[in-house]
Amino acid sequence: MEIFEQVKAILVEQFFRDEDAINMDASFVDDLGVESLDFVELLLALEDEFDLIISDEEAEKIHTVGDVVMFIEERQKV
Repeated sequence: MEIFEQVKAILVEQFFRDEDAINMDASFVDDLGVESLDFVELLLALEDEFDLIISDEEAEKIHTVGDVVMFIEERQKV
Protein backbone atom coordinates (compact mmCIF):
# COMPACT_ATOMS: atom_id res chain seq x y z
CA MET A 1 0.00 0.00 0.00
CA GLU A 2 1.43 3.38 -0.90
CA ILE A 3 2.19 5.91 1.83
CA PHE A 4 -0.63 8.28 0.90
CA GLU A 5 -3.17 5.47 1.15
CA GLN A 6 -1.82 4.42 4.54
CA VAL A 7 -1.98 8.01 5.88
CA LYS A 8 -5.48 8.37 4.45
CA ALA A 9 -6.58 5.14 6.14
CA ILE A 10 -5.30 6.39 9.51
CA LEU A 11 -7.18 9.67 9.13
CA VAL A 12 -10.38 7.87 8.17
CA GLU A 13 -10.19 5.13 10.82
CA GLN A 14 -8.88 7.01 13.83
CA PHE A 15 -10.20 10.48 13.24
CA PHE A 16 -13.41 9.80 11.29
CA ARG A 17 -12.44 12.14 8.46
CA ASP A 18 -14.27 12.01 5.14
CA GLU A 19 -12.20 9.98 2.70
CA ASP A 20 -13.16 12.28 -0.18
CA ALA A 21 -11.76 15.32 1.67
CA ILE A 22 -8.31 13.75 2.04
CA ASN A 23 -5.87 14.62 -0.73
CA MET A 24 -2.23 15.65 -0.88
CA ASP A 25 -3.09 19.37 -0.62
CA ALA A 26 -5.49 18.99 2.33
CA SER A 27 -4.46 21.06 5.33
CA PHE A 28 -4.80 19.19 8.60
CA VAL A 29 -6.21 22.26 10.35
CA ASP A 30 -8.10 24.17 7.66
CA ASP A 31 -9.47 21.33 5.52
CA LEU A 32 -9.66 18.35 7.86
CA GLY A 33 -10.34 20.15 11.15
CA VAL A 34 -7.55 18.40 13.03
CA GLU A 35 -7.02 20.13 16.37
CA SER A 36 -3.70 20.20 18.23
CA LEU A 37 -4.42 17.15 20.39
CA ASP A 38 -5.67 15.22 17.36
CA PHE A 39 -2.50 16.21 15.49
CA VAL A 40 -0.33 14.79 18.27
CA GLU A 41 -2.36 11.57 18.17
CA LEU A 42 -1.95 11.47 14.39
CA LEU A 43 1.82 11.85 14.68
CA LEU A 44 1.95 9.01 17.22
CA ALA A 45 -0.13 6.80 14.92
CA LEU A 46 2.18 7.63 12.00
CA GLU A 47 5.25 6.87 14.09
CA ASP A 48 3.79 3.46 14.96
CA GLU A 49 2.61 2.69 11.42
CA PHE A 50 5.87 3.65 9.71
CA ASP A 51 8.32 2.84 12.53
CA LEU A 52 9.85 6.31 12.71
CA ILE A 53 10.23 9.23 15.09
CA ILE A 54 8.91 12.71 14.30
CA SER A 55 10.64 15.40 16.34
CA ASP A 56 8.83 18.52 17.52
CA GLU A 57 10.85 20.59 15.04
CA GLU A 58 9.87 18.31 12.18
CA ALA A 59 6.22 18.27 13.28
CA GLU A 60 6.08 22.07 13.11
CA LYS A 61 6.82 21.85 9.36
CA ILE A 62 3.96 19.44 8.68
CA HIS A 63 0.79 21.26 7.63
CA THR A 64 -0.72 19.15 4.85
CA VAL A 65 -1.21 15.49 4.00
CA GLY A 66 1.41 15.97 1.29
CA ASP A 67 3.91 17.27 3.85
CA VAL A 68 3.57 14.15 5.96
CA VAL A 69 3.74 11.84 2.91
CA MET A 70 6.96 13.53 1.71
CA PHE A 71 8.41 13.36 5.25
CA ILE A 72 7.75 9.63 5.45
CA GLU A 73 9.11 8.99 1.94
CA GLU A 74 12.34 10.83 2.82
CA ARG A 75 12.77 8.82 6.04
CA GLN A 76 12.20 5.52 4.27
CA LYS A 77 15.00 6.28 1.80
CA VAL A 78 17.55 6.53 4.63
